[in-house]
Amino acid sequence: MPRPEKNLLVQVEEYVALALLLPVATVVGYGLGYLLDRWFGTTFLRFVFLLLGSVSGVVQLIRQLTRDSRNDGS
Repeated sequence: MPRPEKNLLVQVEEYVALALLLPVATVVGYGLGYLLDRWFGTTFLRFVFLLLGSVSGVVQLIRQLTRDSRNDGS
C-alpha cells in the first residue's frame, strides 16, 4: 500500500536536516576525538573519530536517500 505524499514543507525540512547532518557528524566526531586525545595524552584519536563521524554522516545520508527513493514508487 503506497504512503500518502509528504507535504512540501516536510520534504524541505528533511533535506535541510540532511544538508546539516554530514558537517555536524564530522565536527562532533572530531570534537570527541580531540577531547579523548587530551584526556589520554594521545594524538591519533581525533583522526579516528573524524573518520567515524564522517562515515556515520554518509551512512545516514544513504539510508535517508534510499528510504525516499522507495517511497517515491521507483
